[in-house]
Parts: sequence; structure tokens; C-alpha cells
Amino acid sequence: MIGKTYTTMLGDRELSIETGKLAKLVAGSVTLRYGDTMLLVTAQAREERSSLDFLPLTVEFEERHYAVGKIPGSFHRREGRPGEKAILGARITDRQIRPLFPKGYRQETQVIITVISADQQNLPDVLGPIGASAALSISDIPWGGPTACVRVAQLDGQYVLNPTVEQLSRSRMDLVVAGTKDAVMMVEAGAQSVSEEDLVGAIEFAHAGMQGVISLIETMRAELGQEKFNHLALADADLSTDIVPELAEKALAGGLKDALLTAGKKDRSARTKALRDAIIAGYEPDPAAEGAKERITALKNAFYKVEKQELRRLIVEDDLRADGRNSKTVRPIWIEARPLPRAHGSAIFTRGETQVLGVATLGTERDEIMVDDLTVEDNDKFMLHYNFPPYSTGEVKRMGGQSRREIGHGNLAKRAIRAVLPSFEEFPYVIRIVGEVLESNGSSSMATVCAGTLALMDAGVPIKAPVAGVAMGLVMEGEKYRVLTDILGSEDALGDMDFKVCGTAEGVTALQMDIKVGGITPQIMREALAQARDGRLHILGKMAEVLAAPRPELSPTAPRIVSLKINPELIGKVIGPGGKQIRELEAMGAQITVEEDGTVRIFSAEASSAEAVKAKIEGLTRSAQVGEEFDGTVVKTAPFGAFVNLFPGQDGMLHISQMSEERVNAVEDVMNVGDRLRVKIAGIDDRGKIDLVRPELEGKIAPRAPREPRSGGDRGGRPPRRD
Repeated sequence: MIGKTYTTMLGDRELSIETGKLAKLVAGSVTLRYGDTMLLVTAQAREERSSLDFLPLTVEFEERHYAVGKIPGSFHRREGRPGEKAILGARITDRQIRPLFPKGYRQETQVIITVISADQQNLPDVLGPIGASAALSISDIPWGGPTACVRVAQLDGQYVLNPTVEQLSRSRMDLVVAGTKDAVMMVEAGAQSVSEEDLVGAIEFAHAGMQGVISLIETMRAELGQEKFNHLALADADLSTDIVPELAEKALAGGLKDALLTAGKKDRSARTKALRDAIIAGYEPDPAAEGAKERITALKNAFYKVEKQELRRLIVEDDLRADGRNSKTVRPIWIEARPLPRAHGSAIFTRGETQVLGVATLGTERDEIMVDDLTVEDNDKFMLHYNFPPYSTGEVKRMGGQSRREIGHGNLAKRAIRAVLPSFEEFPYVIRIVGEVLESNGSSSMATVCAGTLALMDAGVPIKAPVAGVAMGLVMEGEKYRVLTDILGSEDALGDMDFKVCGTAEGVTALQMDIKVGGITPQIMREALAQARDGRLHILGKMAEVLAAPRPELSPTAPRIVSLKINPELIGKVIGPGGKQIRELEAMGAQITVEEDGTVRIFSAEASSAEAVKAKIEGLTRSAQVGEEFDGTVVKTAPFGAFVNLFPGQDGMLHISQMSEERVNAVEDVMNVGDRLRVKIAGIDDRGKIDLVRPELEGKIAPRAPREPRSGGDRGGRPPRRD
């Protein structure tokens, strides 16, 4: 028998993991099936140790269009670079597995997740981490799992484990949680202003729900797992560890504490570097000597460990942070609304040494983005793009396309703001927000949430409530710990948790948490969420001092959209033969979209142009009603009467008997083509023909007999009377 299959229940469906059948030359390979969604997940590491001073791990999430029976829509009809959802799926897996590689592990490692079947109801993004956990667990790669990952929805007040796409569309939250047997490691969520207590409850529910999967992978590892290779045998001796105590003594004596508490990121870095270089020079006075380069690198690593230890001690014991704040204080904030004169909406949000320019742009349905992935085909009317140029951190780097980090941070900010956007029916604009990070020293994604919200309000977008975001941290030393509000970049690196929380004054709209240590209890989560709420309310208060609510009028530079509803049967009149009529309308200075239900949207840079096009369309599609009066124009005369134009595309007939109190021998004795006169609709027959009268003559002359029905009378009788 080829392969072996393990199964367990996850939610109300069976999850199966098979190994030994496909991709057998790789270190670890599994195939997952959940419903009709299937993933092939592989894990492989190089034998030789990398020279890099960090873990060289890459995670790839490959979507194959054959998984849903589609041919790719690209020019070459093959899959191109990963889409946004694929990148986000890869990041979920990376954030789950990365912390569990052993310290000092430097082998280049690659995890590849390939979606080979997708039923469009069971989402593959949370299955990828399960497959990675299984593949790593049974491989020879040193790794501290297993882990599992699940999604939680909330329907009618009840939590649902691994909801279907349909269930998720009705949920108040979309929560993804990854963890080990004993601890939660990663959380990501989008929500409709849910309470902090609901979120903690959902996280606990998720952690309990994943235990069956973790047990299943433990069984696989016990039965099939390979012996892990010794990564430390390939490593050079770590010279930095032994010298840390001695170096710490010298650094503290040389003023390390004062250097670390220097105000300003650049000054603090310069002062700390000067102290480090002075100490290293005492050990290696000649940098050009044989072996000095390696020795200096080890000393720098040792100094970094000393620096990290001292910063953590200051935080936990003295409640003192590098910039002088205590654990609960938010950095100083200043805000400027509408710095860009031509943008539809703009704002600068600065918090400490983190600064973001938020810009909002409004467009039509033609600007919406097509989502071409393995989900049900759809178009997105809201975009948020986060840009992180190298100058924001004072660095020089090669610039290319959007990085995975930029896509991940942008998606978090997008989730946070989407929850408060008006519906498209209320506000028929496609919306794009761009967050330009101008300075970065911690939580630039949260500053993007604030700047983006302010830009929307500046543009006059009627959002439901302002949204703010704050990044939280955690430092644990034994039983002691501090939760940090509004962390710096250095605190993100040295801390044990990165916890980003976004929301309104009422509740949370987005959340992202990465935990680097075990033992994060629900109580610590509650404390962090409560402290984050205090920080969020403080930031919302600062935002309200500049813009408390959306501006009452749309930005003067924003285009105008005018909507109207017409009879769907009259859509052809608006479009015209071969699109002639709609081209003439758009030549008046507008873009026009017509939907099947008769909704017409007119988009123009000038309000006057939009209104002119609207009036034209109303005329083209207007339906006459009995009793309506018009100032009409005679467009044609005949022996029996005159044809009067009431509005564009609609004429009525004024019979000769209804023109005057006196007998009229010829129509031209009373009126001619081009004459203007007041008329009233007296009747409309079954063919849509309109009979007119002159209002001022009603009651003075006898009304005309109604027209005979088109099909009235005996088939063999006299044909209907024609005028």
C-alpha cells in the first residue's frame, strides 16, 4: 500500500493528512484534504549551514487555477507571481512556524504549499499551516512543533470552528489562530467592532478546537518521524555567549543605561554605537589583524545581547523605556488635515518618530479591482496600499515591487478600516487609500490606520466611526512582565509579543498578534487588550481634535457621482443602437455605468456636467402620466391635428377638435411647427399613444372620444379608426 492516511474531525468536517504517496524525495511531504479542498505541502532544508546571521526561511503559497477548473487570465495563460491572498496565506504559515526553529539554526529552509484542489467553501489559508506543521514534524529538520491553525466565526452569538465561506460572509468576526499544545502563538482578525471579551473567548475556543489536529500530528511524528539532524554540529562556536557577562560589566560601567535612555532614535543609536565601538576597540585594537573580523562580529553580537538584557531589565524592574516613557504612555501625537491641495482627502499622522501620509482617492466602478484567485470571482471596491520606502528608516535599499511585509501591513490596515465604510449603495464610490510611511520607529501599520481614517474623513466619506490602531508589546522575565503601549521598533525586536489592535470607541475591528514565547495566558491577553483600548481611546481623542467626524460636504476636488433609477426596459434608450446614445452622453463630460436593475451612475469631475447628463437621461427614460401638464413644442402638423413634443423622445397628439372653442378648418390657422403651448395629457391608449388637450379649454369644448383599442371589435368588422 502506497502512503498512509491520518484523519481527525476539525469542526464538523473530517480533516485527512496523507504522507508517503506524493513528492517522496523531499524531507517532509503531506497531502491535506478538507472537504474538496486539497493541499500538497513540502518541507526541505539544505545540509550546509548558511553564512547569514538570521534564519533563512522561506514559505511559498502556490495557487493553481486548475484547482477550481479555471485557465489563468494572464496573457501567457499561466500562473504568474503570487496574488495578495497567496502572500497573506504564506505569511500566516511563516508566522506560525518561524518561532519554533531552534536558536542558532541557520540552514536554508523552504516550505512550499500548493493548492491542488479548491472547493471555494473550505478556505486553504488555514490548512497550509497545518500541512507545514505535519511536513516539518515528520522530516529530519529540527523544529519545535507540532502546531495547528484554525479559523473562528461568530454567528448568532455562537463561535463556529473553521466556518465555510458562506458562514464567514455572515459572521461578525474573521479570526485566525495558530498555536501549540500549550500556547497560542499567532492571532489575526477582522471584526465588526466586537468587544475585547468576545475576542478572548474566540481565541480560547480556537485553541481548544485545534488540539485534535495537534494530537494527530504528534501521532504521525511518533510513527513516521525521521531523526532530526544536529544543526549545531555544523555551526562555528558562538564566541559571543561566553563574553557577555564581562562585556555587560564594561558596558554598564561605561554608561550604557544613559546611552539607552537618550531621547531620539538617531541620537540614541549613535551614542550606543560609540560606546560599543570603544569597548570592542579595547579587545581588538587592530581590526586588520588575522581573525579580528570574526572576533569583532562576535563582540558586536555579545554587545547586542547586553543591550537587549539592559533594556528588558529597565522595562520590567523600573517601568522605564528607551525614550523615557512608562509602559502605558502613548508617544506625542500631531496631526495635519488636508496637506495635499489636489488630493480628494489627505492627512499626516505623526506619533513620536513614526509618520504616515494618508491619501484617499475616490473613483467609479470602472476603478474596482478584479480578484483573480481561487475564491469565487468578485471585484473589490476598496483598496488600501501601504508603502514603506527605505528612507523612512534612514536606510538605502534597492526598491522594487511591493514586499510581503508591505502587503501584510496593508491588509491589516485594510481590515481595520473596511469595517466602518458605508455600503456601496449609500456611497457609490470605489475607494483607494495609500499610506506613505515617511518616518518609521515602530507601529507604522497602526499609524496608517489613523492616517487613512483621517484622509477618508477629510474627503467627506461618511464612515460609521473613526478607527485608530495601537501596537502593544510584552516583556516577560520569569513571573514578572510588563505590557507596553505604542512600542518602538527596538521594543518590537527585544520583546516577547507584537500585538496590534485597531478599532473604534465601541470595539475592535482588526487584530494581529505574534507571540515569541510560551506561557501567554488568557489573563495577559485580557490585560493587553484593556491597555490597548485605553491607548486607542487616547489616540481617537487626539484625532477628534483635528477631525471629529467626516466633513459634511464631499471634497471640492473629488468627482461627483449622481445616481438615478430607470425602468430596466428602457436601458436600451440610454445605450442606444451600438452604444451611440451613451457615447453622446459621455461626451458631455461624464462616465456612465448602467446596471441590469436599472441603476444608472453618472461620474463627473464637475457637478454641473453630472446633473446635465442626469437630466438628459431622465428625459430619455421618462414615462408620461395622465393628468401631467407640459410646455410643449409643435414638431409636426397633419390634417387631423398637431404633434407636440413633451420631453426628449416623447410626443403627444393634440386633435384639431381640441385646439379652439371655434371650429378649426386647418391646423395651420391656429398653430405652426415651432410654436410653444401648454398641453395636458388626457389619455394614453394601449399602444402608448398620447392624447393631449389644452388645459385652458377644458370644460369649454367637448372632450374627444377615446381611441378605440388596437385589437377591438370583430375580426371581420371595420378596421380600427386611424387618425
